Amino acid sequence: MTTTGQAERLVSVDEISRHRSLDDLWLVVDGVVYDLSKFAREHPGGAGVIMEHAGRDATAAYTEVHSPSLIKSELPASSRVGVLDRATVTQEWARPPPRARGPPRKTLEKPPLESLINARDFALAAETSFSPKAWAFVSSAATDCLTKERNGSAYDEIILRPRVLRDVRAVDISTTILGHRVRAPIFCAPTSMGRIFHPEGERELGRGCQRMGIPQCVSTSCSYPLPEVMDAVEEEHRAAPTAGSESRPVPVFFQLYVDKDRSKSERLLRMVKERGVKAVFLTIDAPVIGKREADERVRSDESLTAPMSGARAKNDKKGGALGRLMGNFIDASLTWDDIAWLRQHSPGLPIVLKGIQTAMDAVKAMEVGVDAIYITNHGGRSLDTAPATILVLLELQKCCPQIFDKMEVYVDGGITRGTDIFKALCLGARAVGIGRGMLFALNYGKEGIEQFVNILTDELVTTMQMCGVTSLDQVHPGLLHTGAVDHLIPGGEEHPYAKWRPKSRSSRL
Repeated sequence: MTTTGQAERLVSVDEISRHRSLDDLWLVVDGVVYDLSKFAREHPGGAGVIMEHAGRDATAAYTEVHSPSLIKSELPASSRVGVLDRATVTQEWARPPPRARGPPRKTLEKPPLESLINARDFALAAETSFSPKAWAFVSSAATDCLTKERNGSAYDEIILRPRVLRDVRAVDISTTILGHRVRAPIFCAPTSMGRIFHPEGERELGRGCQRMGIPQCVSTSCSYPLPEVMDAVEEEHRAAPTAGSESRPVPVFFQLYVDKDRSKSERLLRMVKERGVKAVFLTIDAPVIGKREADERVRSDESLTAPMSGARAKNDKKGGALGRLMGNFIDASLTWDDIAWLRQHSPGLPIVLKGIQTAMDAVKAMEVGVDAIYITNHGGRSLDTAPATILVLLELQKCCPQIFDKMEVYVDGGITRGTDIFKALCLGARAVGIGRGMLFALNYGKEGIEQFVNILTDELVTTMQMCGVTSLDQVHPGLLHTGAVDHLIPGGEEHPYAKWRPKSRSSRL
């Protein structure tokens, strides 16, 4: 690479086109000419996709699956030949190669954004317009998908108890999350591989959340490096500051999967701190990846990468599930004792435990002194027949109500209506996370995120008005009737009548 201030050499299309063999291969990405002769055979996605673009501009194909910064950081400086001489570009050279264009996409046109009037409309639009792999990845859940379905259906069994003849003309749905003022009690739950849903992936999610004044939680498995997401968020804030928060951007949080190589996680946490992330959400409900059969059935694009974890997609005899194949780096030995390690390497940042599913673990979280807990079952993607998350919230109210005075509590899973949000808030949640719904909305870019969030907040405001409530500090459990699900709520750690405990057993023939 040239030294600072020294002009790079211009490379003509004619010269680039002469380097089209596997052993002598140049291509262009973002106007830069690279020599990939030594790399092509080692490409994780196979040499074929690189050969399709040998001697040509590969920018469009590259940016479909990779962060723009990846090629700059992964290839040695000696691979950089120069910059494309745009004056020599011809229409024929710029046209994508026939194989790269591929067969016509067998999907329906997505409906106009303005025609979508509820959260489920976004899901239907995504099902018809996402690629088969993108839809399989986002819609899949563990084994029989029972927990995924129950996450949503459990809300339907909880009945509202409206109060009337209240002055509900003015309603305020703003709140605080870990001390940060936000416009609504909603945040974007951490999600993976955003680029398979939108070219700008999590960067565009961040822009949409910034517009709407709600936090984004960025995943370790994000398809962009954290600095590139933070840059997009900060640029959006400067371009159009969120109403009421002109002095600072809406907070961004970071979800951590702990790497088997702890030094990698420690480096990541240093970057998190340096870039101004406001909290660390430690995932604890996925020591291993659940079996997601819909995702296994569709082969993965083996050129997909997650830049922060270093994971790469692949296929094997079990299938092509992105979560399983890209989650091998996760440390399954993580224990409660490791909270001290996390504090040491994220000094000054609040710690949120993401994946609480019982009252016993909620109490343990309180005892170790974390700042918040996040009730989630990974959208039903980890352990099938785990309890619906709203039922866990009820379990906490029944078995350990004291935790709500000591920590903030968040919940996600199955939330598609403003009434769902209201019910979670009445049962003690400070805010709700939404994951799949945000990815469905990402189908339409930041404008889709804006409309999706507006739909939910409009429904929440209407629900509050119908129940005689004008601010979130007025919600309480008395506004709900939970009799239809109360029999599903455990009363403690022990089973009500099966009392045996594990004993060491020796094999006897």
